[in-house]
Amino acid sequence: MAKLETLNFDNLALRSLPVDPNKEIRPRQVSGACFSKVKPIPVKNPVLVAYSGSAMELLDLSQEELDRADMAEYFSGNKLLPGSDPAAHCYCGHQFGYFSGQLGDGATMYLGEVVNKKKERWEIQFKGAGLTPYSRTADGRKVLRSSIREFLCSEAIHHLGIPTTRAGTCVTSDSKVIRDIFYDGRPIEERCTIILRIAPTFIRFGSFEIFKPVDPETGRAGPSVGNKDLLVQLLDYTAKTFYPEIWSEYEADKQKVYIEMYKEIIRRTARLVVEWQAVGWCHGVLNTDNMSILGLTIDYGPYGFIDRYDPDYICNGSDDGGRYTYRKQPEICKWNCEKLAEAIQDVVPVSETKPFLPLFDEEYSKHYKDKMRKKLGLIKEVPEDGELVESLFKTMEDTGSDFTNTFRCLSNLPLPNSPDYDIKMKEVLDYLVSQSCTVDELKKANASTMDPRQLQMMMMVIQTNPALIPALGRRFEAFEKELKKMSRLEELQDWKQEFKSKEDRDLWEKWLEKYSQRLLLETDSQTNLQMANKQREQIMNNNNPRFILRNYIAQNAINAAEKGDYSEVRRVLKLLERPYDGDLDITPTTIATDKTESTAATSRADSCQIDQSYDSKPPSWSLDLRVT
Repeated sequence: MAKLETLNFDNLALRSLPVDPNKEIRPRQVSGACFSKVKPIPVKNPVLVAYSGSAMELLDLSQEELDRADMAEYFSGNKLLPGSDPAAHCYCGHQFGYFSGQLGDGATMYLGEVVNKKKERWEIQFKGAGLTPYSRTADGRKVLRSSIREFLCSEAIHHLGIPTTRAGTCVTSDSKVIRDIFYDGRPIEERCTIILRIAPTFIRFGSFEIFKPVDPETGRAGPSVGNKDLLVQLLDYTAKTFYPEIWSEYEADKQKVYIEMYKEIIRRTARLVVEWQAVGWCHGVLNTDNMSILGLTIDYGPYGFIDRYDPDYICNGSDDGGRYTYRKQPEICKWNCEKLAEAIQDVVPVSETKPFLPLFDEEYSKHYKDKMRKKLGLIKEVPEDGELVESLFKTMEDTGSDFTNTFRCLSNLPLPNSPDYDIKMKEVLDYLVSQSCTVDELKKANASTMDPRQLQMMMMVIQTNPALIPALGRRFEAFEKELKKMSRLEELQDWKQEFKSKEDRDLWEKWLEKYSQRLLLETDSQTNLQMANKQREQIMNNNNPRFILRNYIAQNAINAAEKGDYSEVRRVLKLLERPYDGDLDITPTTIATDKTESTAATSRADSCQIDQSYDSKPPSWSLDLRVT
């Protein structure tokens, strides 16, 4: 096993791609380079919040090394790991549909690449370690709340079996920065916090957009526009290093290499978004600079898992127009693949790449059908299964049922003709009704989030000068959404809970009858229903998580951590490492690994109960949480 001083660094990216000769750490355009050299800025009194043992194992670090007293010094950037060579990556991006020009690693630093004993190459980087030439008007820092969310979700997504970057460590400090969380003029001081991120590479679609010519809508261009030689260099490095099978097969025909690599990126991206949809996870900022060329989940910001099922769920409080809703994620990811084709057109004409965009729909459809059959425990393939899935989501939407718990409970229903089928059917029906949202929850979900003064101003503008509507863009889209919510809220005013519960029961009875008829087909030629039920239950429970990182769970950990108690972060991490485990005790206080840790995290916080079961519907206060 390696020590912190003897990690096997082999920084191939810096040897293979051009590094900016300018050493100035100030906001500036960086032309003709993929990296700029930087240095982490030290923080005061760094302290380890948590680490992921399984992620750090990728670097060959033993438990003994992870327990060292100087661990926080190394993983805050106060001490440089021997062999590391910090640099910030230059990239561009389409943000909310518009080309923004140069973005780059404004708060992130490549440290180097560690080759482990399995000969796997892992790039490691700090997030929140200080200024880079790409920091623009920012300070290059991240804070405790956002870092805890990224740390926990990176590991949660990995243990759900979804391709992702990993989070090795989370280190906070006594250094402070000012943040206006909701952009409402009420800034607060927050603690500088640094995450160690791990992945084969952090090259993204936006890495290739540094070559983009002037955008007609925004007037911006990539800093290396027209540099065809550098584009070839980046394409060759990416193919040779991360798609070696394609490189070795088609090396003699570079155009073929690039096209085959592009096709595989499309396929991986399609499969990735299926995995997100299957667990009800929303990224929140699916800009091209947040899309991995390896089909990994990268850059955890205002993400969210769906609680009450809503296909138009927006997890990002800044997404006024709803560009990145749950239902739109597949089409946005496909759109991003199209932008990648445009980014490399100086070497591979768009006429050669865009014809392969339909591969996205083909791969998505194939993988989605397979995933949904597993989630519903359908071994046989029947054409009507698509309609069954659609009707399930429609019932979930109409009842406002909990996404995760709805899918998870269906494994409790055995195949028809099983001895306990009728009893289990009633239990499942009762549970599904209990997981449907209440009238009060619906009212709260449709309450206006727009400032009343802003709402009134928008109404006046539209009434007096409708010609201005196109110029309002996302603001008008946000206004339209508010009007729909106001209309829905008005409809709900006279609703009674008894009425809704009866409606929910009727809707679930109808869908369960469909499901039961479909399950009858699974019993054909079955001689051992007990074994078939066991097989089916195992498949379903391996594809329907019991635990996810709901926003309120992350908030519980943040609340405790901001008071100096990191035990809840560590307990939640342990829970998320076993998301499909049906035998795990669900009370978070039972999964503490250190009995000497403070018990403050298990006491009542101002707005939440940390000792609540984490596989139940979220508490009502969670509806007030907003992430930007």
